[in-house]
Amino acid sequence: MKIIVAPNSFKGSLSASQAAAAIARGVRQARPEVEVVEIPVADGGEGTVEALVSARKGTYRSADVEGPLGGPVRATYGLIDNGATGVVELASASGLTLIPAEKRDPRITSTFGFGQLLDAVRRQGVGQIIAGIGGSATNDGGAGIAQALGFRLLDASGHELPRGGAALARLDRIDASGLDPSWRSISVMVASDVTNPLTGPRGASYVYGPQKGADDKAVRELDQALARLADVIERDLKKKLADIPGAGAAGGAGAGLIAFLAARLVPGAALVVDASGFDDALPGARLVITGEGRVDAQTAYGKAPGEVAKRARAAGVPVLLLAGSKGSGWESLSSLGVDSIVTLAEDGDPEGHNLQVLMHDAAPELTRAAARAVQELL
Repeated sequence: MKIIVAPNSFKGSLSASQAAAAIARGVRQARPEVEVVEIPVADGGEGTVEALVSARKGTYRSADVEGPLGGPVRATYGLIDNGATGVVELASASGLTLIPAEKRDPRITSTFGFGQLLDAVRRQGVGQIIAGIGGSATNDGGAGIAQALGFRLLDASGHELPRGGAALARLDRIDASGLDPSWRSISVMVASDVTNPLTGPRGASYVYGPQKGADDKAVRELDQALARLADVIERDLKKKLADIPGAGAAGGAGAGLIAFLAARLVPGAALVVDASGFDDALPGARLVITGEGRVDAQTAYGKAPGEVAKRARAAGVPVLLLAGSKGSGWESLSSLGVDSIVTLAEDGDPEGHNLQVLMHDAAPELTRAAARAVQELL
């Protein structure tokens, strides 16, 4: 008998692979004879590299790059599929958590370091890159990525623009001759569940700029700068970005990756679960166990446990979901194929006091919950 354990991370407590290991221990305690297959999953944001390297038994590498304000950062990436696929996260090089709150300013932060990270992966000889782009500190439309990869972003006098989103207002032309030609043979897939366009009231600057440190004036300035970038890209690179859903992801880095690396934007959970090898493991499974820290309506729409449940149902395999707690809309998961939900916190703990205690020692709690649930179900 085979059981697949495919949880998301339990944020603030356990990574996806740590959660998978804790659940697997519980399964083995309850049913020692069972074959347990651990496949950590993610949604395409933080934890994507860790989940895929763990699930696919890949390797970690690191590169010294520039952070969003230019200081040194050591960023980690993964290699899976025997080195054929690289896995990267924008947040590791250009993330908001790399900057103290008082220094956050998306007019000057840059994705240059993420471009350096992408180029480090290219030099490993990969044929494919999976990029998670959540958690950015930037609003430069991926201009920094382009500059790191050899594109020249020039003003009307032929001078290269400084880094940062505000400088794009002065963009006059883009010289693409410096891009390494090997990029043409590399497929880049971007994990993103954001559907925002690049500019306008629902665009990158207006929706996400304030949380990165932009006031009202800076939001307007950045939106106009991204509009200028889109105009020049359309003229010089022959790519129209204005109406692409998701182009506004990560301060417009979604648009930049499309324009500069011919990337495809793919729903994050679907992309990561595809790459994890979950589908290949499903045949012959008696049960799938997934989970995350808090299960609610969002779990069903765009989160990895919802994607896992949907695929398991299509294969006729029942699904158990383990969670720290339940939130509004958790009932919707039954329509996706979740047969049973077990939470660590009691339903009568609305303030989450019990959950806070449990999550400090989540691994053994998750192990116990998995063991009890498996004994009841099988």
